[in-house]
Amino acid sequence: MNKRTLLLLTATFLMPGFAMAQSPFDGTWKGDLGSAKFPEKPDVYVLKDGMYSCKTCAPPYTVKADGTDQKVTGHPYYDTTSIKVTDDKTIEEVTKKGGKVVATSKTWVSADGNTLMFEFSDSSATNSAPVTGKGSETRVAKGPDGSHALSGSWKMAKMESLSENGMTITYKTTGDSITMTTPTGQTYTAKLDGTEAPYKGDPGTTSVSVKKIDSNTLEETDKRDGKVIAVVKITVSADGKAMKFAVDDKLHGTHSEFGATKQ
Repeated sequence: MNKRTLLLLTATFLMPGFAMAQSPFDGTWKGDLGSAKFPEKPDVYVLKDGMYSCKTCAPPYTVKADGTDQKVTGHPYYDTTSIKVTDDKTIEEVTKKGGKVVATSKTWVSADGNTLMFEFSDSSATNSAPVTGKGSETRVAKGPDGSHALSGSWKMAKMESLSENGMTITYKTTGDSITMTTPTGQTYTAKLDGTEAPYKGDPGTTSVSVKKIDSNTLEETDKRDGKVIAVVKITVSADGKAMKFAVDDKLHGTHSEFGATKQ
């Protein structure tokens, strides 16, 4: 499901280092799932009459739910998806790019119909081991009459687990520039004056700019082919042990927050 594209770890920034002092942003940081504040805007799915629609994907799409590869357009991470209806409460999804499997997921609904649970393995934005995880969403609205149990509106409730490679990020400042790296292969080196720089290793992000707001705060702007897709405010605590990411997702029109601790 598109909630894979969660999380926390698209956010990245730093601040300028002083000549003989380490920047408070420097180091390796690990996400804290318990601190996450998920978007208020719900995900909307409809599975009815053999067709599956992801209404809040960016862009939205509708495909046959017959277990075969269906073409989708406008998604940098995949170009086909297959939806297999396992039973009246469960589906399995496989997404591919260029014929290669990049993500798999299983989604099922609780017996009372009010909780949607999911687990996934996603290598769509990694050149190493896939990111894996599981979590749940809470129903906020029912789907159309006669539709599958997963149809309706769902609000993200919690991430029960996320592999370490999807929660770890490292920053290093050198002079007036900062370098970001992740275990899954994302990286950039950008000046801290808001100058745009290449973003490497993520099919959905092509450039980035990082601007210092104050001594403990940075603002990162991510773009895809010149269009702003996310603005992330990063703040380091006064004691230098905690980092907060406040993410405005411009594609989905949502806001989320995540914390991380210095390793």
